[in-house]
Amino acid sequence: MRFDVVTLFPELFAPLLTSGITRRAYESGQVDVRLVNPRDFADGNYRRVDDRPFGGGPGMVMMAEPLAQCLDSIQAQRSEIAPVVLFSPVGKPLDHADVMRWSDSAGAILICGRYEGVDQRLVDTRVTEQISLGDFVLSGGEIAAMALLDAVARLQPGVLNAAESHEQDSFNPTLDGLLDCPHYTRPETWAGLGVPDVLLSGHHAQIERWRREQRLAITLRQRPDLIQAARMQGRLSAADEAVLTRLLNERQVGDHRSSG
Repeated sequence: MRFDVVTLFPELFAPLLTSGITRRAYESGQVDVRLVNPRDFADGNYRRVDDRPFGGGPGMVMMAEPLAQCLDSIQAQRSEIAPVVLFSPVGKPLDHADVMRWSDSAGAILICGRYEGVDQRLVDTRVTEQISLGDFVLSGGEIAAMALLDAVARLQPGVLNAAESHEQDSFNPTLDGLLDCPHYTRPETWAGLGVPDVLLSGHHAQIERWRREQRLAITLRQRPDLIQAARMQGRLSAADEAVLTRLLNERQVGDHRSSG
């Protein structure tokens, strides 16, 4: 797959593409990342890519024409027309399902906005999808683009040391969309704290049962919406529901004691 990243700061991507396990995906070409600076398509000695907003107000707006020429150049180099993604606060928040979709795709053109945003006419005529990382604002789309590229890269075959590692990630359908359980490693005692006995038992069935219960407990506490989604999709067993009922009862008892 190929991702063309339109950015005013291509140097920000160097550490991402050359560091960590995911670099394997970039070095092998499984995830082909090409960086393009829209300044290269701007006119004048200063290669200006932004201007003041009509109607007044603070900040600057990225101009449509340099971006349009940049997109035309990229599309002409690709074998087929690619979707154009803009990272923006108005976009749909990126989730695991989106990452899975992009990891199985042929890639896209990623526009990293800056300043107050991009001229709406460019958005209306060229952008096919907008993506957000959440309800907050970044200084530019580069960090969001890196997040997508990293998430996609780690799902490619051979990138992780253990092929099944990503299947145990939070939100993965293999875990029924739940959050992952706690993990422990050596030493067995650290700062006076031990490891749960079940993890030292060697009893694999009990360990898996404990992990499932921990995933349910953490998800119920931190992201109850994921519990509801799993329930609606028929992913929760009778044993899961029994655990959730017990956890809710324990919470109610705890709340009653606190209020008493």
